[in-house]
Amino acid sequence: MTKPFELPDFYTPHPARLNPHLEAARTHSTEWARAMGMLEGSGIWEQSDLDAHDYALLCAYTHPDCDAEALSLVTDWYVWVFFFDDHFLEKFKRTLDRAGGKEYLDRLPAFMPMDDTAPMPEPTNPVEAGLADLWARTVPQMSTDWRRRFAESTEHLLNESLWELSNININRVPNPVEYIEMRRKVGGAPWSAGLVEYATRAEVPAVVADSRPLRVLKDTFSDGVHLRNDLFSYQRETEEEGELSNGVLVLETFLDCTTQQAADSVNDLITSRLQQFENTVVAELPALFVEKGLDPKSCADVLAYAKGLQDWQSGGHEWHLRSSRYMNDGGAAAGPGLPWSPFSAGGLGTSAADLDKALATAAGHRFRSATHVPHQRVGPSRIPDLVMPFATTLSPHLEGARRRVVEWAHRMGLLRPQPGVPLSDVWDEPAMVRHDLALCAAGIHPDATPEQLDLTTAWLAWGTYADDYYPQVFGRPRDAAGARACTERLKLFMPLDPAHPLPEPATALERALADLWPRTTGAMTPEERRTFREAIDTMVASWLWEIDNQIQNRVPDPVDYIEMRRATFGSDLTMALSRIGHGRQVPPEVYRTGTLRSLENSAADFACLLNDVFSYQKEVEYEGEVHNGILVVQTFFDCDYPAALAIVNDLMTSRMREFQHIAAEQLPVVCDDFQLSPEARGALDGYVRELENWLAGILTWHRGCLRYVEPELRHPVGSPGWLGAPTGLGTQAARLFQRAVGAVG
Repeated sequence: MTKPFELPDFYTPHPARLNPHLEAARTHSTEWARAMGMLEGSGIWEQSDLDAHDYALLCAYTHPDCDAEALSLVTDWYVWVFFFDDHFLEKFKRTLDRAGGKEYLDRLPAFMPMDDTAPMPEPTNPVEAGLADLWARTVPQMSTDWRRRFAESTEHLLNESLWELSNININRVPNPVEYIEMRRKVGGAPWSAGLVEYATRAEVPAVVADSRPLRVLKDTFSDGVHLRNDLFSYQRETEEEGELSNGVLVLETFLDCTTQQAADSVNDLITSRLQQFENTVVAELPALFVEKGLDPKSCADVLAYAKGLQDWQSGGHEWHLRSSRYMNDGGAAAGPGLPWSPFSAGGLGTSAADLDKALATAAGHRFRSATHVPHQRVGPSRIPDLVMPFATTLSPHLEGARRRVVEWAHRMGLLRPQPGVPLSDVWDEPAMVRHDLALCAAGIHPDATPEQLDLTTAWLAWGTYADDYYPQVFGRPRDAAGARACTERLKLFMPLDPAHPLPEPATALERALADLWPRTTGAMTPEERRTFREAIDTMVASWLWEIDNQIQNRVPDPVDYIEMRRATFGSDLTMALSRIGHGRQVPPEVYRTGTLRSLENSAADFACLLNDVFSYQKEVEYEGEVHNGILVVQTFFDCDYPAALAIVNDLMTSRMREFQHIAAEQLPVVCDDFQLSPEARGALDGYVRELENWLAGILTWHRGCLRYVEPELRHPVGSPGWLGAPTGLGTQAARLFQRAVGAVG
C-alpha cells in the first residue's frame, strides 16, 4: 500500500527507556483481556490482534520506572481503552448509530463510583466488565481528588466519541482550534496523564491541580501525544475507517495544501507544543511552588509527574515506530526479520539517539519565538473582508452612556496618574472619548436599560484600563512581583459574601472595582457570584502571563496563544455579563457542557482575532508587543504579514461557521439530552442571541473607533491619540517605547 506521506523528523530529545517487567505485563494483559471477554467471540479482537498491537510494550515504554504490579494494571487500562475505541467504532461509528452510542456511553459512569462501597450495575459487555474491574483495582490507592479528576477525564474520553460520530454523520472536517480542543477529550491523553500520577506514585496536589502551569503541562502533553498519533494513524483512519478527525487531514483541508505539507506542519506543531511544555517546567513551576507555598514533597511530586509525562512522550513515540497498528512499514523499526533487542542497530532509543538532529529539528521554532525584534515597521493594519452574518443594533441610550462613563471614570480617578505609582498616567479624558467604550456596550447590549448599559460600559472601561495599567506600570519595569501583588489585592474587592467589608482602595483600579462589584453582584446567587468572580480572576491572571512572556521576549506558542487570548480579551467577563438576568432559568450543568464551551470559545476566538487584525500595527510597530495572532502565525509558519493575515482570516471564518453550526445543530441535542423546559430553552436561545450581538457589536466598535488608524498613533504623549492610549478590553497592553514621540503632521 502506497504511503500518503513520508514521516517527518521528530523532535525527540529524551531517549525512551524500557520497563524491565514487560513480559509479565504482556502475559497478564492477555489473560485479563480474555477474562473480560475482549478476545475470542467478542467480534472485535482475536488474540493475534492484541499481540500485534502490543499495548504492554506501549506501557513499558511510557512507564519505564513503575513496579510489575503497577505496570500490569496500567497495561490493562490501555487494553481497555483501545478495545473501547475499536468496539465503539464497530458497533456505532460504522453503523452511524448515535442513539445507540449515547445509550451505551450513558451507562459507563456508573462503573466509576466515588464511594468504594457503592454498588455497580451488572456488566453487559466487555467494556463495562473491564471498567468495573479496573476501577475497583485502582481507586483504593488514590485520593478522592484524583478519583474525581480521573473519572471526569474518562467520561470526556467516552462521551466525546459522540462528537466524532456526529462529524462523520455530516461529512464535516473540524477546524484546527476546534479539533485540538476536542482531540484532548476524544484522544484520551488527559486520561493518560491521570495514570501517570498512579504509575509514578506522585499525585498532583489538589491546591495546584487546576492552576495554569499544571493545565498547560497536561494540555501540551496531550497535544503532542495526539498529533503524533495522527501522523502515524492517518492512513488507517482516513482510508480504512472514514475518520475525519485527524490533525493531518484538518490542516490539509484548512491550509488547502498537500498531505506532505500538512504532515510537516503537524510535526512543527508537535515541536512547538513540546517546547511549550519545557518552558512551563522551567519558567512557571518554580513561581507556582512559591506562590502556593508547597512543601518539598509536594514540589517533588509535581516534578516527578512532569518527568512521567516526558517519559510517556518519548516512550509513546518509540511504540508508534514498532506497533503494527500504524503507518511505520509494519512496525519494522527493530529491523527486518529480527527480534527486538536493546543492543541492535535499530534498538531502543535509536529514534532519539541523534540529539543533534533532534535539536536541529526544533531550533528554528525556538529561535524565531525568542528573537522577535520589536517595533518593526509594518505599515497600516490591513483589514480583509471579514465574515459577519449578524447585524448590529445600537442601544438608544448610547449618547447618555458616553457622557456618564466619562463622569464615572473621573470620579474613580482613572483619568489621572496615581499618587506614588510611577508610569500610571495611563489615560486622560480625550483618550477615553476616543475609546468610545459606550459604543461597544451599546452594540453588545442593544436592549439594555440605561442603568444596565452604564454598568456594562463601566465594566468595559475598568477592564480596558486594567489591561493597559498592568503592562505600563508593571511590564515596562519588568516588575512581575508587583503585578502579582496587585492581582492579590484586587481579589479583596470581590468578596463572595456581600456582607464582607471592603478594604480602603489605594488606587483608581481598586476604587473602580470596589464600586462595580456590589452594583453587579448584589442580586446574584452565591454560585453566580462565584462564577462571575472566576471570570474576572481569569482575565487578570492572564495579564500576568503576558508580562512574563514580554520579559522573556517570547512570541507564544500558537495553541497557548489562542487559549490565553480568550482570557486577555475578557471573554468570560463579558459573557458572564450577558448571562445576568436569565442564568437561573438554565441549569448550570448545561453551561458546563462541552457544547456550550465550544460555542463560547468559537465566538471568543473570532472576536479576539478580529482585534488582532485591527490592532496589528499598533501592537507590533508602536508598542513592541509579542501578543498578536498575526505575529504568532508569522512566527510559527515563518511567513510574511499578508500570508499570516490570510491564515488568521480563514481561521476567523471557520470559527464563525463553527459557532453557527453549534447553535443550529448541536444545541438542540443538548436541550433534548437535559430535557430542558420551554422557558430554559428560550433562555438558552436568548444567550445565543446575546453572543451574536456581542460578535456584531465588537466589529462595529472596531470600525467606529479611532484607536487603530495610523494618524492617531503618531501624536505626542498627552495629546489626543498619544501612544500610551489603551487598546481596549482584551486588546494587548500598551508599551511606551519612548517617553516622547515627535508629532507627525
